[in-house]
Amino acid sequence: MKIAVCVKQVPDATVHKKIDPQTKRLDRSGEAALNPTDLNAVEEALRVKEAQSGEVVLISFGPAKAVESLRKALAMGADRAVLISDDGAAGSDLLGTSRALAAALEREEADLVLFGQASNDGDGAVLWAAVADRLERPLISQVAALTVDASSVSGKRQTEHGYDTISAPLPAVVAVSDAINEPRYPSLKGIMGAKTKPQETVSLSDLGVAAGEAGEAGAKTTVRELGAPPARGDSIKIEDDGTAAQKILDYVVEKRLL
Repeated sequence: MKIAVCVKQVPDATVHKKIDPQTKRLDRSGEAALNPTDLNAVEEALRVKEAQSGEVVLISFGPAKAVESLRKALAMGADRAVLISDDGAAGSDLLGTSRALAAALEREEADLVLFGQASNDGDGAVLWAAVADRLERPLISQVAALTVDASSVSGKRQTEHGYDTISAPLPAVVAVSDAINEPRYPSLKGIMGAKTKPQETVSLSDLGVAAGEAGEAGAKTTVRELGAPPARGDSIKIEDDGTAAQKILDYVVEKRLL
């Protein structure tokens, strides 16, 4: 079984995120790492591979330096990585990103495509749906437990009313939540072996994606203006000298909030 995992390089959790005022896009010049829930998707792919044998291939869309983050997933046990990197891809929105990923996935002809539920830099949680639509494959999202056999996939997900179990024939697309597993730590052997695993970089033209179908030129959404958050209103700072609780109560009563 061939399993493709779509992963994304995002700003490291310790980095203060900011918007570039010139491009009106997220500044990605600092430290970066793989998106956390994408690691859950990689872990789940590895578990399916260990149970049924096959291949795990990483698919990513981003700048050339994203290959550095892909090595962690290779060290975890993924077999190879494909990075879609193209200067003309900068500024891609959901439509352009899904078009590029779908083109790469069509080339791979994977039986199962896994996504993390959402990226922590965009938190849109819709990319997997757009890709599934382009591939014309069934989709299961927010999966907290996954069962895969030779011809079908079944996902269990939590809702406000309990649990849903949804099944679909393969090939299919599945988006997993962080509740599905605990990603493994790469071993020293895995880290060393990642350096020699196949890592392919392809352009948009390699995938048959025209210049006007991705990047800023192909984007259907535009950021018109950015502004700082509105200033906070009057505030009162209460120092805890032993009477803080009473001062807070007095303030709440004064403002008729209690």
